[in-house]
Amino acid sequence: MPEYTLPEYDRALLWFRRDLRDYDHAALHHALKHARQVVCVFIFDREILDALPDPADRRVEFIRASVAELQQALQARGGGLIANYGAATEQIVKLATEFKAEAVFFNHDDDPAAQARDAIVETRLHAQGIAAHHFKDTVIFERDELLTGRGTPYSVFTPYKQAWLKNLTPYHLRAYPVDAYASRLVARSSAIPKLLEMGFVPTNLAELALPAGMSGAAHLLEDFMGRISRYQETRDFPALNGPSYLSVHLRFGTISIRQLAAAAYQQGGRGAHTWLSELIWRDFYHQILWHRPDVVAGHAFKLQYDTLPWPNPPDHFEAWCEARTGYPLIDAAMRQLNQTGYMHNRLRMVAASFLTKDLLVDWRLGERYFADTLIDYDLAANSGGWQWAASVGCDAQPWFRIFNPLTQSRKFDAQGQFIRRYLDELAQVPQKFIHAPWTMSAAEQQQSDCVIGRDYPAPIVDHAVQREQVLALFKSAARSVGA
Repeated sequence: MPEYTLPEYDRALLWFRRDLRDYDHAALHHALKHARQVVCVFIFDREILDALPDPADRRVEFIRASVAELQQALQARGGGLIANYGAATEQIVKLATEFKAEAVFFNHDDDPAAQARDAIVETRLHAQGIAAHHFKDTVIFERDELLTGRGTPYSVFTPYKQAWLKNLTPYHLRAYPVDAYASRLVARSSAIPKLLEMGFVPTNLAELALPAGMSGAAHLLEDFMGRISRYQETRDFPALNGPSYLSVHLRFGTISIRQLAAAAYQQGGRGAHTWLSELIWRDFYHQILWHRPDVVAGHAFKLQYDTLPWPNPPDHFEAWCEARTGYPLIDAAMRQLNQTGYMHNRLRMVAASFLTKDLLVDWRLGERYFADTLIDYDLAANSGGWQWAASVGCDAQPWFRIFNPLTQSRKFDAQGQFIRRYLDELAQVPQKFIHAPWTMSAAEQQQSDCVIGRDYPAPIVDHAVQREQVLALFKSAARSVGA
């Protein structure tokens, strides 16, 4: 692990953020190592929460449950956790002053809004004579740690992955120990704010078999390691138990990225290597975010497509959001998202491609909808994935390659199991029509209790026609820049 030359402090504040665990934690390790007493705090930051549009936001409920478990874990170590609701830019300085902390320790967050927040906090801390120390914790390689031979950031994944693997050593996967210094934790806790106190309401999270906290992450990891060898074969089929389902735990740090990367690396085999590639994609998008923060401010990575004149036909975006496009796989994917806050990774690509390449809707609208709805929403990955699908980002799917929604449906949900799971109105539709129910005759529709236009919508667009339109749109943009 990196060795830091830091002063010794009598008391420090440990600020938990997107790292809700009490083990293998960079900032917690260094705080405990360099301060004789450590007070742990978490802020339900109203500058973030107040901007959320839906009071039934599963993320807030997941965070609160994870914070509660973290508090219990710290108390079991002889420490505690103070959890306040307020503006973090004010609360951290207030708490540091109140507890006479000489330093505040926290882990990096490369979200531009978090960077701005942290800069304000550091400035205010320094004005009070309080030090601030921050550390890498959410990725294996960050910021400028991996650059091309020309000293520039990678913009294509494959060479980035090669550099990632070439530079990886056991040093990068070692855990940050906490146990040896746990006696330095200060036993101070507070009541955790209730959802209603923060303007939120309970959701269906408890019904979704998505356990929160460190224990939930550990349970999911144990289950996944028992089937990781089959990950390569199962990951693209939404009806199968293929993914790890750990994305939300990675997002909020209830599990360590070093722990996961080490598990995949040591397991070996095609399945583990494929999953490790997904973790490397995560690092890749985070370093893009660091070097190009403009890509999350509504700008395309490929600037020549930043002002692409998306037609945005009336009602197309709403039909996509509300799962009434008439394409079963797309609608099932959107129902999964709306009902659970989760969408299978293959379907994220297919749904994003359909919105941009079939419905001709600006990718920014879809990116924002996912940002508001996904429980595992991660700014770097969400922006990167949407721009990849829309062919405007780094390492993007070439604009002339367009997902055919029917081909994707037949290939990855051949029996229609996933479709039927979320589209009850298609339950009686024969398998040969499940991917394109509008091709049934009138008699077959009656027999299947699925009349197109009454029980299930007709296709909102014709894929072949839309394909030609989007090709023309990109060809025009390419000619204008000589691409």
